[in-house]
Amino acid sequence: MQRRLGNAPAPETLDPAERMGVDELRALQLERLQWTLRHAYENVPFYRKSFDAAGVHPDDCRDLADLAKFPTTTKADLRDNYPFGMFAVPQDRVRRIHASSGTTGRPTVVGYTARDIDTWATVMARSIRAAGGRPGHRVHNAYGYGLFTGGLGAHYGVEKLGATVIPVSGGMTPRQVQLIQDFRPEIIMLTPSYMLTIIDEFERQGIDPRSSSLQVGIFGAEPWTEQMRTEIEDRMDIHAVDVYGLSEVMGPGVSQECVETKDGLHVWEDHFFPEVIDPLDGHVLADGEEGELLFTSLTKEALPIIRYRTRDLTALRPGTARPAMRRMDKITGRSDDMIILRGVNLFPTQIEEIVLRTPGLAPHFQLVLTTQGRMDALGVRVEARHDTPAGRRPDAAREVVQAVKDMIGVTVTCEVVDPDTLERSVGKLQRLVDRRDR
Repeated sequence: MQRRLGNAPAPETLDPAERMGVDELRALQLERLQWTLRHAYENVPFYRKSFDAAGVHPDDCRDLADLAKFPTTTKADLRDNYPFGMFAVPQDRVRRIHASSGTTGRPTVVGYTARDIDTWATVMARSIRAAGGRPGHRVHNAYGYGLFTGGLGAHYGVEKLGATVIPVSGGMTPRQVQLIQDFRPEIIMLTPSYMLTIIDEFERQGIDPRSSSLQVGIFGAEPWTEQMRTEIEDRMDIHAVDVYGLSEVMGPGVSQECVETKDGLHVWEDHFFPEVIDPLDGHVLADGEEGELLFTSLTKEALPIIRYRTRDLTALRPGTARPAMRRMDKITGRSDDMIILRGVNLFPTQIEEIVLRTPGLAPHFQLVLTTQGRMDALGVRVEARHDTPAGRRPDAAREVVQAVKDMIGVTVTCEVVDPDTLERSVGKLQRLVDRRDR
């Protein structure tokens, strides 16, 4: 397989923040953290009440470690203050509003000032450059546009970098392939599961995916495994790198995997301060220990966020390609996605690894929780590949069931369904469907 990018970046291509030493970065973080805490306390009633209840004041933050004294913020807090109660600036300074889908309740609403939008574009441009993008490249943007932050977040980053954005958005998969063939982009940005759908469409049309112009895929918005990276890289002959973000913190561009190392995602720590905590008791874990990821924004004006519990599970490690910026491991799952099935902890990514190793199965699957008698039961629905013979499906299903039993220690059922059967939303699958009796 030919890899067409991946050399270490020349120092002159990095912005000043990426060239900072650790001491210089920590001093900048403390200055910005102290401003953020004051800004939130003085302008957001929720934070004033929360800090007061915890017996802390912004003046108590004299060192970065003091952040641990402050209370955390959750998605429920944003929903309780719907729609604009968490904003720290007057409405006439808000230039854009995004929101989550709200499929499990009220959406979480986020706002941006003009400066926030410029900051977002800056960190997203930095992310694309770390992935191998350069001015003049064409970028096929298949993230969804609208209230979802993916499409516009990537869009502004491409333009800030000086590259050319092709704002395709999601859906209409045959047209995605046509535009890739016609416009010849070097970079594609979308969810990893949708990239596999596009690869399938290339093959359905009789086009070798490895013959396309694409060199780099920047994938985010859902957890994905090393096995999925290998499949994408092998079938498409591109570099597959991870981007991380979430609406409540900013959107995409909070951290990015560098194409020359692919060893975790460097957090842009001049704008976002990460912590990892024990999800059960909330104490801060040392770098290298896996737990739940928290973020505190350092420069956001419209919606400062203090110790936001992302529910994503990861660990922090020293920087490599950007030495002062710590890395976070690829997300292994979410604390709220963990399934406890008959006393055994299980994550969707564990099932993904098994599915990807099973011949004849596509990487598109869904976990369905039901109640059987007094017990919870888990079913795996997974799509067959387009070229899988019908006679192979029962064997593949039995292999998944056996592998889950051997590797995770629980018994599940498995149904292999036709390709393109499982419903997708914003380019990604809903991995977990809970149909248990309540």
